Amino acid sequence: MTHHIALEWPDPTPFRDRGGAAIRLLVVSDAVDPTLMDLRNRQALAPIDLIVGCGDLDCSDLAFIADGLNAPLVYVHGNHDSGERFAAGASYCPEPIRSSSVLHRSGLSIAGLGWPGTRGKRATRSERLAWAQALSLAARRLGRRKPLIVISHVPPFGAGDMPDGAYHRGFRGYRWLMDRLAPPLWLHGHTPLAATSDWSVEVGRTTLINATGAVVVELLPPAS
Repeated sequence: MTHHIALEWPDPTPFRDRGGAAIRLLVVSDAVDPTLMDLRNRQALAPIDLIVGCGDLDCSDLAFIADGLNAPLVYVHGNHDSGERFAAGASYCPEPIRSSSVLHRSGLSIAGLGWPGTRGKRATRSERLAWAQALSLAARRLGRRKPLIVISHVPPFGAGDMPDGAYHRGFRGYRWLMDRLAPPLWLHGHTPLAATSDWSVEVGRTTLINATGAVVVELLPPAS
């Protein structure tokens, strides 16, 4: 099932040439939503302005979704994004967002935080690398007021993660970053069981969305 959510975006700038129309994101992660395989379902979702991948989907799957909806694609790597099948489909996708860098798409500032550690069947997670990502992005955003969307594979600690031991827990460095920058929107995957109920949570001024499967996010212009 594809979830839907509408959020008011605090910056009017991206909407100036859209006649008040919402900016529509399709966010995907971890498992292909089977409804996206049907042309009629994809047509019902259109128009989509941007496909956002939060990790652990093969490039061939991401490219199929992006081509099927005729929308550009941005994504970060997840912990399982490796191996022969992943490498074979890499030519179908653009380069992933480099960790801690910021892209500008559809008038939005989008920061990426890829999996901080080794990827593969025996993926290892690194709190140290997650802290390095967080500190680097915080330095880039110093003094910036334009609202930010953060894309990561793993959520911040205690915000959309799962208390099942270390593997599906969020990163403390990400939690520090979220508390410091207060981005209006944080998109992530990695915690599929949490997506069955608490797929959207509010922490302070940040809405966190677990994109396992697929979520349509409509960003609405500010009311005033």
